[in-house]
Amino acid sequence: MAISNNRLTAAEYERNFSDVHPPFDGRESALVEANRCLMCYDAPCMKSCPTSIDIPKFIHQITTDNVKGSAHTILQSNIMGAGCSRVCPVEKLCEGSCVYNFLHEAPIPIAKLQRYSTEMAMQRQWQLFTRKPETGKRVAIVGAGPAGLSCAHVLAREGVDVTIFEKEESGGGLMTYGIAAYKVTPEFCREEVEYITSIGGITIRYGQELGRSISLTQLRAEYDAVFLGFGVGLARRLDIPGEDLEGVVDAISFIYGLRTQPLAQTPVGDRVIVIGLGMTAIDAATQAKRLGAKEVTIVYRRTRAEMPCTQVELDLALLDGCKVLWLAAPEEVLGTDGAVTGLRCSQMRLGEPDASGRRAPVHSGEEFVLEADMVIKAAGQTPFEEMVEACDLQHTGGKVAVSGNVTSIGGVFAGGDCVNGGREVVDAVQAGKDGAAAIMEFLGLHAEVKKNVPTPEAII
Repeated sequence: MAISNNRLTAAEYERNFSDVHPPFDGRESALVEANRCLMCYDAPCMKSCPTSIDIPKFIHQITTDNVKGSAHTILQSNIMGAGCSRVCPVEKLCEGSCVYNFLHEAPIPIAKLQRYSTEMAMQRQWQLFTRKPETGKRVAIVGAGPAGLSCAHVLAREGVDVTIFEKEESGGGLMTYGIAAYKVTPEFCREEVEYITSIGGITIRYGQELGRSISLTQLRAEYDAVFLGFGVGLARRLDIPGEDLEGVVDAISFIYGLRTQPLAQTPVGDRVIVIGLGMTAIDAATQAKRLGAKEVTIVYRRTRAEMPCTQVELDLALLDGCKVLWLAAPEEVLGTDGAVTGLRCSQMRLGEPDASGRRAPVHSGEEFVLEADMVIKAAGQTPFEEMVEACDLQHTGGKVAVSGNVTSIGGVFAGGDCVNGGREVVDAVQAGKDGAAAIMEFLGLHAEVKKNVPTPEAII
């Protein structure tokens, strides 16, 4: 069956892609939840946040109707706190560490409270930070994603002029182009980027790609320092027969299409198979179902115990009607006249643990075939190895080698997914902060980057 689009009515698309985790319906609801917080000493939730947001403090500020102060507490640690409140896997971070879990009660809805404060700050355009006097220093940043924007905001606050070079036509990186549309919309991402850059001193030049439009040599010559935050984004190939048939797409491209064109114009099959079970695989599977696919089957070569996605994400896919085949590995994409007709899989069993510590899947000797007209590959991403190599940067398989955010080239720093190979958005935000601190030291400015003092406005 041919892949098609425009399967649903406008109302159905709107319903299917509406906010998956809606905000509080008013001040009173937020206050009820905020007042449940025990304000733990040495709070475990704060320890579990990669950006070290003072969670008890911002929640206490909500209880006293100091929402502006609450937003400042969040954003001084995580300038993308509004976006992270929508996309962070809080069940394995802050909320997963909440002491209420040990009392067998629902944890404090930290993400929802964070969204309450930060979105109010964005909607009311509260300027919670002021720039220090100009230092005369100029820094170039490659990539307007979470790492680059975080680094830029810290530097701008300290009086450094920043120019960000971004290959896409909008900023936000993964937030804008790589996350399910029912979590964050492109409109929200644009508003968040505008809010971050409204501090001043940050210029974003779009359509500028490292290795094509600009070179690292050029940036080093024109700026006092360079920060690389271009992430990862190349889909990992499966290297199986039939991978290039019509109807085989990678999850990154599939989600990118959803984010850059009307939903009704995004092609989707009737019978869709998604290979992999990470967060991106879940996003691809649920969105395929919400686009109108009749059947969506996720194929994963291990068991539930080894899955990389969270249980919350898996439950979302299951509630949407997606099916999961455990211990199944793709062997060949089948096709007729150049188009996908199915997927041949091997039944697997678990052997001894591999280098990752998870039990490695091994062939059981049995095979089976699944019918399909669309196969979405979500088996991970690989770094931009060719680009990194062309920049003469030391690397490991394309992941930029750093020591304290410092690369092998003087005056060039790096952080985020291009260094770690791909983690959460909140990890990239922290990497941007750390990169900014390293750059400030390199420039001889020695500012206390991580101890920003709130303005009088912010603590009203």
